[in-house]
Amino acid sequence: MAEPEETVNGVKEKKLWKGVFAVSGIMSTLVIYGVLQEKIMRVPYGLNKEFFKYSLFLVFCNRLTTSAVSAGALLASKKVLDPVAPVYKYCLISVTNILTTTCQYEALKYVSFPVQTLAKCAKMIPVMVWGTLIMQKKYKGFDYLVAFLVTLGCSVFILFPAGDDVSPYNKGRENTVWGVSLMAGYLGFDGFTSTFQDKLFKGYNMEIHNQIFYTTLCSCVLSFSGLILQGHLLLAVDFVSRHRDCLVDIALLSTVATASQFFISYTIRTFGALTFAAIMTTRQLASIMLSCIWFSHPLSWEQCIGSVIVFGSLYAKNLLNNNKKSEKQRPQPPELPQYEKPEGS
Repeated sequence: MAEPEETVNGVKEKKLWKGVFAVSGIMSTLVIYGVLQEKIMRVPYGLNKEFFKYSLFLVFCNRLTTSAVSAGALLASKKVLDPVAPVYKYCLISVTNILTTTCQYEALKYVSFPVQTLAKCAKMIPVMVWGTLIMQKKYKGFDYLVAFLVTLGCSVFILFPAGDDVSPYNKGRENTVWGVSLMAGYLGFDGFTSTFQDKLFKGYNMEIHNQIFYTTLCSCVLSFSGLILQGHLLLAVDFVSRHRDCLVDIALLSTVATASQFFISYTIRTFGALTFAAIMTTRQLASIMLSCIWFSHPLSWEQCIGSVIVFGSLYAKNLLNNNKKSEKQRPQPPELPQYEKPEGS
Protein backbone atom coordinates (compact mmCIF):
# COMPACT_ATOMS: atom_id res chain seq x y z
CA MET A 1 0.00 0.00 0.00
CA ALA A 2 3.03 2.28 0.34
CA GLU A 3 3.65 2.50 -3.41
CA PRO A 4 0.33 4.17 -4.30
CA GLU A 5 0.85 6.75 -1.52
CA GLU A 6 4.34 7.54 -2.79
CA THR A 7 2.98 7.88 -6.32
CA VAL A 8 0.20 10.26 -5.19
CA ASN A 9 2.68 12.33 -3.16
CA GLY A 10 5.01 12.47 -6.16
CA VAL A 11 2.23 13.70 -8.44
CA LYS A 12 1.17 16.34 -5.88
CA GLU A 13 4.75 17.53 -5.45
CA LYS A 14 5.25 17.72 -9.22
CA LYS A 15 2.03 19.73 -9.61
CA LEU A 16 3.13 22.01 -6.76
CA TRP A 17 6.42 22.81 -8.51
CA LYS A 18 4.54 23.39 -11.77
CA GLY A 19 2.30 25.83 -9.91
CA VAL A 20 5.30 27.63 -8.39
CA PHE A 21 6.88 27.86 -11.86
CA ALA A 22 3.68 29.24 -13.43
CA VAL A 23 2.89 31.76 -10.67
CA SER A 24 6.46 33.04 -10.33
CA GLY A 25 6.79 33.32 -14.12
CA ILE A 26 3.58 35.29 -14.62
CA MET A 27 4.06 37.50 -11.56
CA SER A 28 7.69 38.34 -12.31
CA THR A 29 7.34 39.01 -16.06
CA LEU A 30 4.10 41.00 -15.95
CA VAL A 31 5.00 43.02 -12.85
CA ILE A 32 8.35 43.94 -14.44
CA TYR A 33 6.48 44.70 -17.69
CA GLY A 34 4.12 47.07 -15.85
CA VAL A 35 6.92 48.92 -14.07
CA LEU A 36 8.95 49.26 -17.28
CA GLN A 37 6.07 50.60 -19.40
CA GLU A 38 5.31 53.23 -16.76
CA LYS A 39 8.98 54.17 -16.53
CA ILE A 40 9.38 54.48 -20.32
CA MET A 41 6.24 56.58 -20.84
CA ARG A 42 6.26 58.73 -17.68
CA VAL A 43 9.85 59.15 -16.47
CA PRO A 44 12.15 61.61 -18.32
CA TYR A 45 15.53 60.52 -19.72
CA GLY A 46 18.84 62.40 -19.77
CA LEU A 47 19.99 65.72 -18.36
CA ASN A 48 17.44 67.62 -20.46
CA LYS A 49 14.57 65.57 -18.98
CA GLU A 50 13.18 64.34 -22.33
CA PHE A 51 10.09 62.10 -22.44
CA PHE A 52 9.76 59.13 -24.80
CA LYS A 53 6.62 59.82 -26.87
CA TYR A 54 6.66 57.13 -29.57
CA SER A 55 4.33 54.43 -28.26
CA LEU A 56 4.00 52.77 -31.70
CA PHE A 57 7.76 52.12 -31.63
CA LEU A 58 7.26 50.10 -28.42
CA VAL A 59 4.53 48.08 -30.15
CA PHE A 60 6.86 47.41 -33.09
CA CYS A 61 9.74 46.23 -30.85
CA ASN A 62 7.46 43.99 -28.76
CA ARG A 63 5.84 42.35 -31.77
CA LEU A 64 9.16 41.91 -33.60
CA THR A 65 10.61 40.03 -30.63
CA THR A 66 7.51 37.87 -30.12
CA SER A 67 7.19 36.95 -33.82
CA ALA A 68 10.87 35.92 -33.95
CA VAL A 69 10.56 33.72 -30.85
CA SER A 70 7.28 32.12 -32.01
CA ALA A 71 8.78 31.39 -35.45
CA GLY A 72 11.75 29.75 -33.74
CA ALA A 73 9.40 27.68 -31.56
CA LEU A 74 7.44 26.50 -34.62
CA LEU A 75 10.61 25.54 -36.49
CA ALA A 76 12.16 23.82 -33.47
CA SER A 77 9.02 21.76 -32.80
CA LYS A 78 8.55 21.08 -36.55
CA LYS A 79 4.98 22.39 -36.35
CA VAL A 80 3.01 23.90 -39.23
CA LEU A 81 4.48 27.26 -40.27
CA ASP A 82 1.92 27.88 -43.02
CA PRO A 83 -1.17 29.96 -42.10
CA VAL A 84 -4.05 27.75 -40.95
CA ALA A 85 -6.74 30.43 -41.24
CA PRO A 86 -7.18 33.06 -43.99
CA VAL A 87 -4.50 35.74 -43.64
CA TYR A 88 -7.06 38.56 -43.35
CA LYS A 89 -8.31 37.04 -40.07
CA TYR A 90 -4.80 37.19 -38.60
CA CYS A 91 -4.59 40.79 -39.84
CA LEU A 92 -7.90 41.69 -38.17
CA ILE A 93 -6.59 40.45 -34.80
CA SER A 94 -3.34 42.28 -35.50
CA VAL A 95 -5.04 45.62 -36.18
CA THR A 96 -7.17 45.52 -33.03
CA ASN A 97 -4.16 44.30 -31.02
CA ILE A 98 -2.06 47.26 -32.20
CA LEU A 99 -4.88 49.66 -31.33
CA THR A 100 -5.18 47.97 -27.91
CA THR A 101 -1.49 48.32 -27.09
CA THR A 102 -1.22 51.86 -28.48
CA CYS A 103 -4.18 53.01 -26.35
CA GLN A 104 -2.55 51.33 -23.35
CA TYR A 105 0.78 53.15 -23.78
CA GLU A 106 -0.80 56.49 -24.71
CA ALA A 107 -3.10 56.36 -21.66
CA LEU A 108 -0.05 56.33 -19.39
CA LYS A 109 0.65 59.90 -20.52
CA TYR A 110 -2.58 61.04 -18.86
CA VAL A 111 -3.44 58.55 -16.09
CA SER A 112 -1.23 56.82 -13.57
CA PHE A 113 -0.37 53.13 -13.82
CA PRO A 114 -2.57 52.18 -10.80
CA VAL A 115 -5.59 53.82 -12.50
CA GLN A 116 -4.82 52.03 -15.77
CA THR A 117 -4.26 48.64 -14.12
CA LEU A 118 -7.49 48.78 -12.14
CA ALA A 119 -9.41 49.90 -15.24
CA LYS A 120 -8.12 46.76 -17.02
CA CYS A 121 -10.13 44.70 -14.53
CA ALA A 122 -13.25 46.01 -16.28
CA LYS A 123 -12.30 44.20 -19.52
CA MET A 124 -14.85 41.49 -18.68
CA ILE A 125 -17.60 43.96 -19.71
CA PRO A 126 -16.51 44.39 -23.36
CA VAL A 127 -15.63 40.67 -23.47
CA MET A 128 -19.23 39.86 -22.48
CA VAL A 129 -20.58 42.30 -25.10
CA TRP A 130 -18.36 40.93 -27.89
CA GLY A 131 -18.98 37.36 -26.74
CA THR A 132 -22.73 37.91 -27.11
CA LEU A 133 -22.36 39.55 -30.55
CA ILE A 134 -19.66 37.30 -32.08
CA MET A 135 -19.96 33.95 -30.27
CA GLN A 136 -23.68 34.13 -29.31
CA LYS A 137 -22.74 33.35 -25.71
CA LYS A 138 -25.19 33.68 -22.83
CA TYR A 139 -24.15 34.89 -19.38
CA LYS A 140 -25.74 34.37 -15.97
CA GLY A 141 -27.06 37.06 -13.66
CA PHE A 142 -24.08 36.67 -11.32
CA ASP A 143 -21.71 37.53 -14.19
CA TYR A 144 -23.59 40.78 -14.81
CA LEU A 145 -23.54 41.55 -11.06
CA VAL A 146 -19.75 41.11 -10.93
CA ALA A 147 -19.39 43.26 -14.07
CA PHE A 148 -21.48 46.00 -12.42
CA LEU A 149 -19.44 45.89 -9.18
CA VAL A 150 -16.14 45.98 -11.08
CA THR A 151 -17.37 48.97 -13.11
CA LEU A 152 -18.49 50.70 -9.92
CA GLY A 153 -15.14 50.12 -8.21
CA CYS A 154 -13.20 51.31 -11.27
CA SER A 155 -15.37 54.43 -11.52
CA VAL A 156 -14.75 55.30 -7.86
CA PHE A 157 -11.00 54.74 -8.32
CA ILE A 158 -10.81 56.97 -11.42
CA LEU A 159 -13.17 59.76 -10.28
CA PHE A 160 -11.55 60.30 -6.86
CA PRO A 161 -7.78 60.51 -7.47
CA ALA A 162 -5.39 61.89 -4.88
CA GLY A 163 -4.96 65.61 -5.58
CA ASP A 164 -1.18 65.60 -6.07
CA ASP A 165 -0.90 62.67 -8.53
CA VAL A 166 0.17 64.69 -11.57
CA SER A 167 0.73 63.62 -15.15
CA PRO A 168 4.04 64.64 -16.80
CA TYR A 169 2.02 65.72 -19.87
CA ASN A 170 -0.31 68.04 -17.95
CA LYS A 171 0.55 70.87 -15.57
CA GLY A 172 -2.48 70.39 -13.35
CA ARG A 173 -4.18 67.22 -12.20
CA GLU A 174 -4.17 64.27 -14.55
CA ASN A 175 -6.14 64.71 -17.77
CA THR A 176 -8.72 62.17 -16.65
CA VAL A 177 -11.18 62.59 -19.53
CA TRP A 178 -8.63 61.92 -22.29
CA GLY A 179 -6.96 59.17 -20.25
CA VAL A 180 -10.28 57.42 -19.57
CA SER A 181 -11.22 57.73 -23.27
CA LEU A 182 -7.99 55.96 -24.22
CA MET A 183 -8.65 53.26 -21.60
CA ALA A 184 -12.18 52.80 -22.96
CA GLY A 185 -10.62 52.30 -26.40
CA TYR A 186 -8.16 49.82 -24.91
CA LEU A 187 -10.96 47.80 -23.26
CA GLY A 188 -13.13 47.75 -26.38
CA PHE A 189 -10.34 46.70 -28.76
CA ASP A 190 -8.89 44.19 -26.27
CA GLY A 191 -12.30 42.59 -25.72
CA PHE A 192 -12.75 42.14 -29.47
CA THR A 193 -9.21 40.75 -29.88
CA SER A 194 -9.54 38.05 -27.19
CA THR A 195 -13.05 37.06 -28.36
CA PHE A 196 -12.00 36.79 -32.02
CA GLN A 197 -8.87 34.82 -31.00
CA ASP A 198 -11.13 32.39 -29.14
CA LYS A 199 -13.29 32.04 -32.25
CA LEU A 200 -10.22 31.33 -34.41
CA PHE A 201 -8.95 28.64 -32.01
CA LYS A 202 -12.34 26.92 -32.01
CA GLY A 203 -12.96 27.31 -35.74
CA TYR A 204 -9.54 26.05 -36.91
CA ASN A 205 -7.16 23.35 -35.70
CA MET A 206 -4.55 25.96 -34.79
CA GLU A 207 -1.39 25.81 -32.67
CA ILE A 208 -1.00 28.76 -30.30
CA HIS A 209 2.45 29.60 -31.73
CA ASN A 210 0.96 29.64 -35.24
CA GLN A 211 -1.56 32.30 -34.27
CA ILE A 212 1.00 34.30 -32.28
CA PHE A 213 3.48 34.22 -35.19
CA TYR A 214 1.10 35.46 -37.88
CA THR A 215 -0.70 38.05 -35.75
CA THR A 216 2.59 39.50 -34.46
CA LEU A 217 4.11 39.39 -37.96
CA CYS A 218 1.15 41.40 -39.28
CA SER A 219 1.55 43.74 -36.30
CA CYS A 220 5.22 44.27 -37.18
CA VAL A 221 4.33 45.29 -40.74
CA LEU A 222 1.45 47.54 -39.66
CA SER A 223 3.30 49.24 -36.79
CA PHE A 224 6.39 49.77 -38.99
CA SER A 225 4.17 51.30 -41.69
CA GLY A 226 2.54 53.53 -39.09
CA LEU A 227 5.92 54.75 -37.85
CA ILE A 228 6.97 55.59 -41.42
CA LEU A 229 3.72 57.44 -42.19
CA GLN A 230 3.86 59.42 -38.93
CA GLY A 231 7.55 60.21 -39.42
CA HIS A 232 8.31 58.80 -35.96
CA LEU A 233 10.68 55.97 -36.87
CA LEU A 234 13.84 58.08 -37.24
CA LEU A 235 12.84 60.22 -34.25
CA ALA A 236 12.43 57.12 -32.06
CA VAL A 237 15.75 55.66 -33.27
CA ASP A 238 17.46 59.00 -32.61
CA PHE A 239 15.97 59.11 -29.10
CA VAL A 240 17.18 55.63 -28.10
CA SER A 241 20.60 56.27 -29.68
CA ARG A 242 20.99 59.35 -27.45
CA HIS A 243 19.53 57.63 -24.37
CA ARG A 244 21.02 54.15 -24.11
CA ASP A 245 19.20 53.51 -20.82
CA CYS A 246 15.92 53.90 -22.73
CA LEU A 247 17.14 51.36 -25.30
CA VAL A 248 17.89 48.91 -22.48
CA ASP A 249 14.42 49.49 -20.99
CA ILE A 250 12.73 48.84 -24.37
CA ALA A 251 14.79 45.68 -24.96
CA LEU A 252 13.90 44.39 -21.50
CA LEU A 253 10.23 45.34 -22.03
CA SER A 254 10.11 43.32 -25.27
CA THR A 255 11.83 40.36 -23.59
CA VAL A 256 9.47 40.15 -20.61
CA ALA A 257 6.44 40.72 -22.89
CA THR A 258 7.49 37.71 -24.97
CA ALA A 259 8.29 35.59 -21.91
CA SER A 260 4.90 36.40 -20.37
CA GLN A 261 3.18 34.93 -23.45
CA PHE A 262 4.90 31.61 -22.76
CA PHE A 263 3.98 31.58 -19.07
CA ILE A 264 0.35 32.53 -19.83
CA SER A 265 0.01 29.71 -22.39
CA TYR A 266 1.70 27.23 -20.03
CA THR A 267 -0.58 28.17 -17.11
CA ILE A 268 -3.82 27.93 -19.10
CA ARG A 269 -2.77 24.60 -20.62
CA THR A 270 -1.62 23.10 -17.28
CA PHE A 271 -4.09 24.51 -14.74
CA GLY A 272 -6.97 25.97 -16.75
CA ALA A 273 -8.50 29.41 -17.20
CA LEU A 274 -9.86 29.68 -13.63
CA THR A 275 -6.45 29.37 -12.00
CA PHE A 276 -5.01 31.77 -14.56
CA ALA A 277 -7.74 34.34 -13.77
CA ALA A 278 -6.95 34.16 -10.04
CA ILE A 279 -3.22 34.60 -10.71
CA MET A 280 -3.87 37.59 -12.99
CA THR A 281 -6.07 39.25 -10.38
CA THR A 282 -3.30 38.86 -7.80
CA ARG A 283 -0.76 40.16 -10.31
CA GLN A 284 -2.81 43.30 -10.93
CA LEU A 285 -3.05 43.96 -7.20
CA ALA A 286 0.71 43.44 -6.80
CA SER A 287 1.41 45.74 -9.77
CA ILE A 288 -0.68 48.56 -8.27
CA MET A 289 1.03 48.27 -4.88
CA LEU A 290 4.51 48.16 -6.43
CA SER A 291 3.77 51.15 -8.69
CA CYS A 292 2.49 53.18 -5.73
CA ILE A 293 5.69 52.43 -3.80
CA TRP A 294 8.17 52.73 -6.71
CA PHE A 295 6.76 55.88 -8.35
CA SER A 296 5.26 57.43 -5.17
CA HIS A 297 1.62 57.45 -6.32
CA PRO A 298 -0.62 58.58 -3.45
CA LEU A 299 -3.96 56.81 -3.02
CA SER A 300 -7.07 58.52 -1.65
CA TRP A 301 -9.34 56.62 0.74
CA GLU A 302 -12.01 56.51 -2.00
CA GLN A 303 -9.52 54.76 -4.27
CA CYS A 304 -8.80 52.20 -1.54
CA ILE A 305 -12.55 51.47 -1.31
CA GLY A 306 -12.76 51.16 -5.11
CA SER A 307 -9.86 48.68 -5.08
CA VAL A 308 -11.54 46.55 -2.41
CA ILE A 309 -14.80 46.47 -4.44
CA VAL A 310 -13.00 45.45 -7.66
CA PHE A 311 -10.66 42.80 -6.28
CA GLY A 312 -13.26 41.48 -3.81
CA SER A 313 -15.73 40.94 -6.68
CA LEU A 314 -13.12 39.24 -8.88
CA TYR A 315 -11.89 36.92 -6.12
CA ALA A 316 -15.51 36.03 -5.23
CA LYS A 317 -16.19 35.17 -8.88
CA ASN A 318 -13.05 33.02 -9.12
CA LEU A 319 -13.88 31.24 -5.85
CA LEU A 320 -17.47 30.52 -6.90
CA ASN A 321 -16.37 29.22 -10.32
CA ASN A 322 -13.74 27.03 -8.67
CA ASN A 323 -16.32 25.53 -6.28
CA LYS A 324 -18.68 24.78 -9.19
CA LYS A 325 -15.85 23.10 -11.09
CA SER A 326 -14.97 20.95 -8.02
CA GLU A 327 -18.59 19.85 -7.65
CA LYS A 328 -18.76 18.80 -11.30
CA GLN A 329 -15.54 16.78 -10.98
CA ARG A 330 -16.62 15.06 -7.74
CA PRO A 331 -17.49 11.41 -8.46
CA GLN A 332 -21.14 10.56 -7.94
CA PRO A 333 -21.97 7.62 -5.61
CA PRO A 334 -23.05 4.50 -7.51
CA GLU A 335 -26.76 3.90 -7.60
CA LEU A 336 -27.98 0.93 -5.57
CA PRO A 337 -29.74 -1.76 -7.59
CA GLN A 338 -33.52 -1.52 -7.42
CA TYR A 339 -35.34 -4.77 -6.66
CA GLU A 340 -39.01 -5.16 -7.44
CA LYS A 341 -41.12 -6.30 -4.55
CA PRO A 342 -42.86 -9.62 -5.12
CA GLU A 343 -46.59 -9.35 -5.52
CA GLY A 344 -48.59 -9.89 -2.34
CA SER A 345 -45.77 -8.79 0.00
